[in-house]
Amino acid sequence: MGSRIPPVLRPEHPSPRSLARLVQEFELEHRGAVDGIEISGITLSTGDLHPGDLYVGVQGANSHGASYATAAAEGGAVAIATDAAGAELAAGSGLPILLVEEPREALGELAAWVYRTREDAPLLFGTTGTNGKTSTSYLLEGILRQLGLVTGLSSTSERHIGDLTVVSRLTTPEASEMHALLARMREAGVRAVAIEVSAQALSRNRVDGICFDVVGFTNLSHDHLDDYADMEEYFQAKLPLFTPEFGRRGVVSLDTAYGRRVVEASHIPVTTISATPGVEAEWTLELLEEQPAFSEFRLTGPDGRALTTRVPLIGWHMAANAGLAIVMLVEAGFELEAIGQALDADGGIRAYLPGRTERVSGDRGPSVFVDFGHSPDAFENTLGAVRAFTPGRTIMVFGADGDRDATKRHEMGRVAAEGCDILVITDHHPRFEDPASIRRTLLEGAALAEHQPERTLEVSPPEAAIRAAVELAREGDSILWAGPGHQDYRDIRGVRTPYSARDEARAALREAGWA
Repeated sequence: MGSRIPPVLRPEHPSPRSLARLVQEFELEHRGAVDGIEISGITLSTGDLHPGDLYVGVQGANSHGASYATAAAEGGAVAIATDAAGAELAAGSGLPILLVEEPREALGELAAWVYRTREDAPLLFGTTGTNGKTSTSYLLEGILRQLGLVTGLSSTSERHIGDLTVVSRLTTPEASEMHALLARMREAGVRAVAIEVSAQALSRNRVDGICFDVVGFTNLSHDHLDDYADMEEYFQAKLPLFTPEFGRRGVVSLDTAYGRRVVEASHIPVTTISATPGVEAEWTLELLEEQPAFSEFRLTGPDGRALTTRVPLIGWHMAANAGLAIVMLVEAGFELEAIGQALDADGGIRAYLPGRTERVSGDRGPSVFVDFGHSPDAFENTLGAVRAFTPGRTIMVFGADGDRDATKRHEMGRVAAEGCDILVITDHHPRFEDPASIRRTLLEGAALAEHQPERTLEVSPPEAAIRAAVELAREGDSILWAGPGHQDYRDIRGVRTPYSARDEARAALREAGWA
């Protein structure tokens, strides 16, 4: 399992900083001598420890990080920052100890100081919402590249530093990792960065110490109620991004009712956008044409300014994400006309979004799309987009995450059943749950649909499920396999088993005789 966990990206040539200076600037109480010591990195994890690091000991769910202080010292840490309880645990490490009342809350500011991420900072774009964060971030990066900038990206799927790509660990990494990533980007000459910001990232201090030039809000729908008590708490977790601590300007989609509430609660200047007819917003988006390879749309802003272009994705929701990205760029100071000229030169937006309604089939046979969607709202939008250009039947294959928000499973099943002609329920990441129990709940939800599919199948494992779907499919049909998207593993009882939905789908098509 460990060998499959992606590395933390750090600056290759760190600039050491004085520990005594850190103590002075943050007015920290300390134990042990700090003079003459230099720190070149900061981490919460002994597994990511580099010689010269400041090791931060945080109280965890099962143990205190400071209990690993001796191991940190042996690994090359030169000092420890922790709270009073951690200081007692770290006393025998032989390292100087900096006392911090709330180490996790201080981590972002400490990391920003250690890595100097506020110095010569690139343009920073942060996007939050239930669905569309990843797509908007990739589209932002794509357009920025078309405008001639060297770019960076941090998303659920990947981290990009110019042309370097590394698979992501978390949607938003820990604050120490995020600032190390930004420092590495600065080394590489990156001038603009698109960052996906989850509610958990805000709740757990993972973007502390970062102030985005422009922040964006996509939408809010049922998800993550394993982390938050209810939708209101989940919504409130998003709002800090729209304060001066985290953002300078904002762009808010009004395509869900929560968008208007974000505008009302925002403490920074915001502009609005909507792709929903009849909704009043400063920017409006109209979907003009949908094809399997693209969606064409017109974006109209204040004073009648307009832009017509294409996004290489299907569905109004993907066009809406592209529109949000464009308006975020305008808010950052880019001219709409210049953006339009860059996109026209390339025939539209150039961006590859791994696992986002990604077509993995050929020109003959059924169309097969692999998608990361894992919420009822995502299912509804993507199924609608697929059905719009499918002359035959729509076949849906999906499962649900184990040990995650179980309250959405019935609705996932119901929405999937309502939107397809044939439904195949299978497994995804069962983690430590019984996969048969997860499938049973999804089937219960499917049975609640007012309009039932022609057929509903339960097929396990997913390798067999996609083959069952392909076997049932004919020329002109479309198969949507939702859930696995870009991921290259399945989590089964804590073990990350190598697995690719894209490869399995292509193999199933070949076996069925479709090139």
